[in-house]
Amino acid sequence: MDPLESTADAASPPDPSPRKRAAAAALTVDTSATPGPRRRRRSPVVRERESKARQETETADMEQPVSPAGRLFREAHFNCYIVALLGLGAPLDVEAARAGLLDTLVRHPRFSSVQVLDEANKNAKPRWVRTTVNLDDHVIFPDLDPAATSADPDKAMEDYVSSLSTRPMDHSRPLWEFHVLDFPTSEARAAVAIRMHHSLGDGVSLISLLMACTRSAADPARLPALPAQPTPPPGPGRGLAAMLAAWAAWAWALLVLAWNTLVDVARFVATSWFLRDERTPFMGVPGVEFRRKRFLNCTLSLDDVKFVKNALKCTVNDVLIGVTSAALSRYYFRKTDDTSGDRTKPQKDIRLRAALLVNIRKTPGLHTLAEMMDNSKNNTVKWGNQIGYIVLPFHIVMHDDPLEYIRRGKRTADRKKRSLEAVFTYWSGNLVVKLFGIKAAAALCYGMFTNTTMSFSSLAGPAEKVEFYGHPIVYIATSVYGHPHALTVHFQSYSNIVKLVLAVDDEQFPDSHQLLDDFAESLRLVRQAAASVE
Repeated sequence: MDPLESTADAASPPDPSPRKRAAAAALTVDTSATPGPRRRRRSPVVRERESKARQETETADMEQPVSPAGRLFREAHFNCYIVALLGLGAPLDVEAARAGLLDTLVRHPRFSSVQVLDEANKNAKPRWVRTTVNLDDHVIFPDLDPAATSADPDKAMEDYVSSLSTRPMDHSRPLWEFHVLDFPTSEARAAVAIRMHHSLGDGVSLISLLMACTRSAADPARLPALPAQPTPPPGPGRGLAAMLAAWAAWAWALLVLAWNTLVDVARFVATSWFLRDERTPFMGVPGVEFRRKRFLNCTLSLDDVKFVKNALKCTVNDVLIGVTSAALSRYYFRKTDDTSGDRTKPQKDIRLRAALLVNIRKTPGLHTLAEMMDNSKNNTVKWGNQIGYIVLPFHIVMHDDPLEYIRRGKRTADRKKRSLEAVFTYWSGNLVVKLFGIKAAAALCYGMFTNTTMSFSSLAGPAEKVEFYGHPIVYIATSVYGHPHALTVHFQSYSNIVKLVLAVDDEQFPDSHQLLDDFAESLRLVRQAAASVE
């Protein structure tokens, strides 16, 4: 639940798998000059078996099954893509960027593979098959109107990135694109928009992979530093009383975990079938997953977020959840007042819910991801979509004290941390796929998304300034589209800033920039109120 405050990094690559060690041992040839007994010549049958074993090993390395979640993202209602917009502090050196891509992303197994399905076999499942990458197919230079990029470059950038949500991607090639936007805006000298199909991996892994392509601006020879992990609480004392108290606390925590999980699972199943949020201006219409999305972002101060966190003794994610609730409340009551004029509306307390995707597997560290790209045969690291879902409640209400949004957000986050809802949804989803097929799993997920209001996520980026193939990065703005929600809220930290990115239905939110301003104003009010606490 706190991706902005916990990351993992592996300093060394994992050991090769037993199968690969066995294959390597079987193919080892003694080339030393030490005299020894004469070796008997192998028969043609033995040589043929060894050749077949080598081919099977190479095929296993070249082909991998698409994960159940990856197959879900192939379905029509979940044809999801991740868009990462990187603002650069210098004009793009195209040749340096191409060389960097060839040395990193192109070497990654998923970024050099296509999905293949044997149509003749009714029970066949899609597989990842390695292919040759033609970089010219993936590096795209859009033909933009020079007058538009000069008159309002920020709008030109926003319009182009938003247009990606309606453009198909050629599935006969590896499922990623690198769009070059080489013109200055108010924040950056240039930008690149990287579009990736969600079946390539979960959001945490894919953004971490992009960060493994960067290097520290202070020391270009090393990978960037990530936010430090929170310090675990001290263990119990050695006395008998302390041990008994620790055991009682553990037993109580286990009971709470079991009860919360049971309640959350029941609510999740009910949501997938019939439990629907109240209709608000944020909920999408049927077919919203096929409509154009607008991606807009603003820069928030991470120092302000941390100031509130320290003042209220909570987490960064607690603050972001509270600010989101405050911003949605401001927008909702302004809209309802404008349309109905009913002054009693602001006294309501409306609960809406967000779908939150959780990566339940420990993400490989940046060193491990970098080594995967250094050696394309290093497939011992698990990759793919291993994600579960959490249904996260938000409250639309007017509080006189802005800090009440944060306190309520903390209670919500703490409650979800004491539940295995994400683990259950992951394993139950896999079970449904095995027993009833991917269509049944897609139907359950579709029910969960259409009965909730929006999507919410947050990711931690580098804690220091970094360079992307020699280009200083000014900001990182990531989002997703293709799922049945009209509103997606995403926070992405980088150095001392947080990028808030909204993906909204272009028709449903004609005043989307006003909603964006509501987030900035909500954080300002919360920061101002937190100053009085200290």
